[in-house]
Amino acid sequence: MREGLVIAVAQPRCVSFDVAANALIHADAVRTANARVVVFPELSLTGYELDADTIDPSDPRLAPIVVACAETGSLALVGAPVSGEAGRPNIAVLAVDGGGASVAYRKTWLGGAEPDRFAPGDAPAVLEVDGWRLGLAICKDTGVPQHAADAASLGIDAYVAGTCESAEDAARQDERARRIASDHDVWVAFASFAGATGGGYAETAGRSGIWSADGAVVVQAGRGAGEVVRTTLT
Repeated sequence: MREGLVIAVAQPRCVSFDVAANALIHADAVRTANARVVVFPELSLTGYELDADTIDPSDPRLAPIVVACAETGSLALVGAPVSGEAGRPNIAVLAVDGGGASVAYRKTWLGGAEPDRFAPGDAPAVLEVDGWRLGLAICKDTGVPQHAADAASLGIDAYVAGTCESAEDAARQDERARRIASDHDVWVAFASFAGATGGGYAETAGRSGIWSADGAVVVQAGRGAGEVVRTTLT
């Protein structure tokens, strides 16, 4: 019988375009969370700056996160722009642990001005951690029922996403999380930006949270940058 999975959602303070500074902030959040999995918002390493340079998983600026994960035994799911095929980058989730970083998922559904620069990913992705299957998503993916359905068809225990929403759209996250949980009988974890994050967002939604498979909120952060909340999936 598998053990519970301790998972945290973080909404770190963000310095637009400054990967080195943001990596240090991420490392502090990993240590604060002290969880097996720590989820971060969309494009968390650069801020929601669509013209930020892509980040290679081997980038030495990610070293503080790698070290923090090694110390805590954590897996950090961080947001970054990465190189893609045919010269068009992707918005991605990097999976970072004590051994380094790799691209775990590329955002499938793009919104707003994102298609002007980025290409969509072509498939859902599942990451297995200690026997728990986590379906990965990024922001607009969560609002497309087909995305959650495609992830659920792969056999998942939880649907995990990094998001970036305006403060005015904070309620949207809760609505989507409840729908996904109840439609597919899975845990849902959303890590949302809080505070300013570039790209025209002077204030973002915050309210990162984790919902049980019946759609009930289990833990939820406030609107302040720097907050981390966690629970154990059972």
